[in-house]
Amino acid sequence: MADTKREIERKYESDESGLPDLTGVAGVANVVDKGTAELDATYHDTSDLRLASARVTLRHRTGGTDAGWHLKLPVAPGVRDEIHAPLADAVPRELAALARSRVREGRLVPVVRLRTTRDIRHLVDADGTLLAEVSVDSVRAERLFGGTGKAQWTEIEVELADGGDPAFLDKVEKRLGKAGVRPSKSASKLDRALSATKGGKPHPAKPDPAPPVTAGDHVLAYVRAQRDAIVALDPAVRLDTEEGVHDMRVATRRLRSTFRTFGKVLDRKVTDPVADELKWLAGELGVGRDQEVLAERLLAALDAVPGPLVSGPIDHRLRTWAEAQERGSRSRLLGILDSKRYLALLDTLDALVADPPLRKAAAGDPEKVLAEAVHRDFEKVGGLIEAAMAEPPGHDRDLGLHDARKKAKRTRYAAEAARPALGGPAKSLVKSMKSLQSLLGEHQDSVMARETLRELSAVAHAAGESAFTYGLLYGREEGRAAVVEARTPHAWRKTVEGAPL
Repeated sequence: MADTKREIERKYESDESGLPDLTGVAGVANVVDKGTAELDATYHDTSDLRLASARVTLRHRTGGTDAGWHLKLPVAPGVRDEIHAPLADAVPRELAALARSRVREGRLVPVVRLRTTRDIRHLVDADGTLLAEVSVDSVRAERLFGGTGKAQWTEIEVELADGGDPAFLDKVEKRLGKAGVRPSKSASKLDRALSATKGGKPHPAKPDPAPPVTAGDHVLAYVRAQRDAIVALDPAVRLDTEEGVHDMRVATRRLRSTFRTFGKVLDRKVTDPVADELKWLAGELGVGRDQEVLAERLLAALDAVPGPLVSGPIDHRLRTWAEAQERGSRSRLLGILDSKRYLALLDTLDALVADPPLRKAAAGDPEKVLAEAVHRDFEKVGGLIEAAMAEPPGHDRDLGLHDARKKAKRTRYAAEAARPALGGPAKSLVKSMKSLQSLLGEHQDSVMARETLRELSAVAHAAGESAFTYGLLYGREEGRAAVVEARTPHAWRKTVEGAPL
């Protein structure tokens, strides 16, 4: 089973002078010599260095205190999540899966071997608590695939202790700077090895595009950002991190909305089939997420019911239902992420970004083209709300308000895409649409809660259990929905009055 830790470190150039005196760093009471370690690491990647291009590293390392397989995923400059698995002859399946959105159908091969002599120091406070580990690394690199080059260098690495304050690294860096030590030009040892040896270098993970000028430039920038988000969030979904599924689902929705709203910029004959696949992926992502949110809502509502009004084993039944749903949806989602259909979708998104199906309006003035598209979506929201509220309370109104919520969300995403071009007005519209979306989302959550309560109460009744509390919760959900329905016309009028576009 793989373990994950957050790695926060900085690297510096070094010469034969070694490590400067760090006893003057604020908070450091002692610098403890921890001896020397011999490390031998083999880095794996595809032949075209897809992992290195994305600042992802996968290695097999012996020596030191953490021998094994390590996959490092970028979080921010100098910050990576390191997933560790035990030593094995082949790449562990769990690590290969976490790299799949980058590797896809490619084959992982050894590309670089790094042998490092590491001189280790611990920076500790007055209580002996570890603040950071500092090492002077003498590195010997050998290219294993695509070339035969070799290189060697010495560097200083400072890694923050688990749970430490990142600001402490600034203090260490200040002291190193006074001693003439400068930050490394390479983000990692692998990056430096690939640059210093013959055999090809990784392509930049995110080359800096030219500043957007046309309407097409702005739309493509937004599309590219969502494509990147889906690929980068894949490991988070597999690891079941907080908000990982939600964030990937949002990225798929943003892409679909962009394709539909800006159909005069990107040819929908090309993007509609892609949008259909994104809808499929969003649906698969949503199964577990929606059930999780619904379970939390129902359990919280039950906790608010006074004890004398709780009859039957409703708490046990709710929790059993939630756990069963979670287990099933989790297994299914992991299967989806390993499917050929999902990997083909990622390839399709890459191809679309590389060769976008631009239409005539893509060359137009972004302030005009994008504003018109956003305004069309905005006007449709009002029509849907008016039509929904004209229906009597019940099924048809529920469906109408759900459609209005989806259109408000689409308008919000369109305004997000247009914000770099339209500035403040688009920013204001994003805020107002998000508020309206949240209001209508509360209504839809109530609809789904009532459907689930109705189903569970029928099961409980068939088992000879009291269904009283289910009915009580159902009535409370009806009341919450009625409050939202009463507020909706006023919320929309307020939105229209403040509409900046």
